[in-house]
Amino acid sequence: MIVLGSTGSIGVNTLEVAKKFSIDIEVLVAGNNIELLNKQIQEHNPKTVVIANKDDLFKVKHPNVLCGEEAILKIIEDSKSDLVVNALVGFLGLRPTLTALKCNKRVALANKESLVACGAFIDTAKIQPIDSEHFGLWYLLQNRPVEKMIITASGGAFRDWDIKKLQRATLADTQKHPNWSMGQKITIDSATMVNKMFELLEARWLFGEGKYDAIIETKSLIHALIDFKDGSTTAHFADANMQLPIAFALDSKMQEKILSHVDLLKVGSLEFREITVERYPVWEIKEELLQNPSRGVVVNAANEVAIEKFIAKEIGFMDIAKNIIKAYEKFDAQPKNLDDVFAIDKEVRNFVRAE
Repeated sequence: MIVLGSTGSIGVNTLEVAKKFSIDIEVLVAGNNIELLNKQIQEHNPKTVVIANKDDLFKVKHPNVLCGEEAILKIIEDSKSDLVVNALVGFLGLRPTLTALKCNKRVALANKESLVACGAFIDTAKIQPIDSEHFGLWYLLQNRPVEKMIITASGGAFRDWDIKKLQRATLADTQKHPNWSMGQKITIDSATMVNKMFELLEARWLFGEGKYDAIIETKSLIHALIDFKDGSTTAHFADANMQLPIAFALDSKMQEKILSHVDLLKVGSLEFREITVERYPVWEIKEELLQNPSRGVVVNAANEVAIEKFIAKEIGFMDIAKNIIKAYEKFDAQPKNLDDVFAIDKEVRNFVRAE
């Protein structure tokens, strides 16, 4: 298989699962963590390696190293692998998803932005989600009439902060996730609740029209719930370990034990909270966005630029949501084709950068 984003959390877990099931790695694609990449090369012996920056080529201990987005697309087209694991972060991951599908490959998708920005033009029949929330929903579905699908959120770094202090939150503050360690962008998205809104959009594209919502579950042991029309509710419990959804992406009839069971006696209790607009202002547009999911391209572009501005200390933490909502209100964009998606993305980015 091909692993896009091999040095991130999803990529690392994917390679662990690949090793467990003796799956060959044809291509590794990574960003700037060359030290870890070299260890992965030594262990998995890929045929080709692609990195982000040309200046790092000499550091990579492999005879066949390429760099840049075009190289990623070409190796997908030229590869023999049937499966592409896309764990790239951001809009950068969209073209690889489209290319893999065009080449009739299966895509194990952890790149949220592919469906958020371009869900209307992606054949989800060849997509296997490896976010724990979508895996949980898929796992729970049993051909019974569904009332509502629910995913859970951790609440992010600021779930217990005094709301009045949020405007003064720093980049370092956003990275103090209460439950686990992730990459910089996804941890910011967790703090703003943008990541959960994106996951709801993904669920809408993956499972079709219906009612979707999210709640905070502070221990991150429940990943999804389904309210059935008969009045019953089922929940998917599992430790927060991505190897379970990854294993099922490799084999949908997985029978082997991947994780230890959650010991509810040790857990003792669970806490659920509402996601409020006061703490997570971007939640204001959640319902309208789910009714108009094609506008996800606007929200994604605005979010990526707003995060860049926050990291550069040009705006405060709470201004991320303000930038997103302002762009959403300005661009009532409904892309009619793939070219529209990329054109709208560019236009929204230019608008937010100028704000």
